[in-house]
Amino acid sequence: MVRLPATTEGVANLVARLRAAGCVYAEEEAAILLESGADLESLVARRVAGEPLEYVVGWAEFCGLRVAVEPGVFVPRRRTEFLVETAVAAAPGAKLVVDLCCGSGALGLAFADRVPGVELHAADIEPRAVACARRNLPDAQVHQGDLFDALPEELRGRVDVLLANTPYVPTHDLAFLPPEARDHEPAVTLDGGGDGLVPARRVAEEAGDWLAPGGVVLVETSERQAARLSAHFAACGLAPEVAHDDELGATVVVGRR
Repeated sequence: MVRLPATTEGVANLVARLRAAGCVYAEEEAAILLESGADLESLVARRVAGEPLEYVVGWAEFCGLRVAVEPGVFVPRRRTEFLVETAVAAAPGAKLVVDLCCGSGALGLAFADRVPGVELHAADIEPRAVACARRNLPDAQVHQGDLFDALPEELRGRVDVLLANTPYVPTHDLAFLPPEARDHEPAVTLDGGGDGLVPARRVAEEAGDWLAPGGVVLVETSERQAARLSAHFAACGLAPEVAHDDELGATVVVGRR
């Protein structure tokens, strides 16, 4: 096992290498890499080459939890913690929760951590994401398929909370994403179609059939897309509300049946 020296000079050199590679949070990343207990030089080389830190160490922190993440699976973003917080506030007594477009299962995991005892289902179209979510959600049912097609029919009309972190980057903007997202995460987890709202509109159009009376659907979007998505929620019979967190730069559209 090859490790860099855990001396002040060695740490400073590690931070300098990460910063030179464009890592904005070089000090924090250095601390995470140093505690990994693996072949440090190999890990650093992968990170310096542009691989996402979460893939390099095999986990991401989300809502205070350590979530397993594997290459080829969407990395949960800190801003998406606001979607979970908004969902818990909207339905603290939820019994049945669905994490749609679940990726690693981070949203469902965080919600269940805050509202113990919920029946949790998660779904994703990507096989690697489904496998990863099953690792993170051993007590949940994780399904593979395209949006609602993945869900068991018996859930229809019973869902109290529908978490949907759908892709919302317009196709023409994908080329401008940071390389670690553009070059490493599957395009299907990023590409929201022409205006970025194609998957979100599909969720809105079917959500009412799956939600219980008074149930809520929550979709993360950008601030500039929120008004259009909110209007579509209303057109689909959902009572819309837009929530925003300036600190996280997060925007969530909530629709209640």
